[in-house]
Amino acid sequence: MSRPTGRTEDCNRPQAAIRLTHARAFLEVADLVGDVDDELANDNVAAALAVLAGIAAADAACCLTLGERSRGQDHRQAIQLVSQVGSDGQRLGRALKRLLDIKDGAHYGAVYVGAKEAKEAVRSAHTLLDEAERLFQRNS
Repeated sequence: MSRPTGRTEDCNRPQAAIRLTHARAFLEVADLVGDVDDELANDNVAAALAVLAGIAAADAACCLTLGERSRGQDHRQAIQLVSQVGSDGQRLGRALKRLLDIKDGAHYGAVYVGAKEAKEAVRSAHTLLDEAERLFQRNS
């Protein structure tokens, strides 16, 4: 696969650990918010937090395996970068793409994110976080 275009930033294991901690925290809160019965507000909030968790987990995975993370204005450049992470890179790229597809609607509230879409976002974030944690344990 060709190298992604766009800006990247060198990073290392300690920085990956920080991004992994961020991902866990965002996703823990997304799971909690998603369980509260106030779907109009909470589906958007859970989805927004899942997006942040997925981006942080993708950063952690990239830092661990590639020594760099995406820093471009367009988060979509990160899809190409995370797709190069290990044997599951393509799956991680698809999970990040699903999250970025709902980012604007979830973060800026211009479009209502429904319960199904919010649950899918949380699942995608879990996919990214689970793989980043696996990589972190494997590389310890």
